[in-house]
Amino acid sequence: MANTASARKRIRQTKRRTERNQARKSRMRTFVKKVETAIAGGDKAAAQEALKAAQPEMQRAANKGVTHHNTVARKLSRLSARIKALSGGA
Repeated sequence: MANTASARKRIRQTKRRTERNQARKSRMRTFVKKVETAIAGGDKAAAQEALKAAQPEMQRAANKGVTHHNTVARKLSRLSARIKALSGGA
């Protein structure tokens, strides 16, 4: 257990930061899931709109250090490639 005041403070800070990061990661996953659902439904227009909404959320997670920049770039690239492969709107 933390013995010093500074260690107790670090525990409090870590707890707050962890909650914040988990919320950001969860929010990012929710946006990605919306894109995945639209792709699975075969609706290209809806998938493009969902990706447009998800992209800033994913970039924000990377900028805040929740995920790695290259991870976000890879996920965005793969999602957009899958949307591009879809035929027209359903």
